[in-house]
Amino acid sequence: QVQLVESGGGLVQPGGSLRLSCAVSGRTNSAYAMAWFRQAPGKFREFVAALNWSGRNKYYADAVRGRFSISRGNGENTVQLQMNSLKPEDTAVYYCAAGEFSDSDPRTYAYWGQGTQVTVSL
Repeated sequence: QVQLVESGGGLVQPGGSLRLSCAVSGRTNSAYAMAWFRQAPGKFREFVAALNWSGRNKYYADAVRGRFSISRGNGENTVQLQMNSLKPEDTAVYYCAAGEFSDSDPRTYAYWGQGTQVTVSL
């Protein structure tokens, strides 16, 4: 059984920063490709950022490129999302995902966290 646990969400003012973390536990025989998606009320789940199993290759959605940064954490199967210059339109539930390959398609990922709320508001 593989579990993903996210942390770090919260309320922040426009222009502020947050850092999300995600850790994979359970059966982790190898490094996973990991990603972040988000879903705002009434919208489809959308891709935010991903990195491959080694962490060397990183991918970003156009909406967050230059403001968000994805990186491996201290552990092999941990990932962080540093979010800077946050905007109200970044408000969503953010989900961590893990799988064999890094991709912007959520169907690529076999494992998902429960999500953490990020709210950007005055």
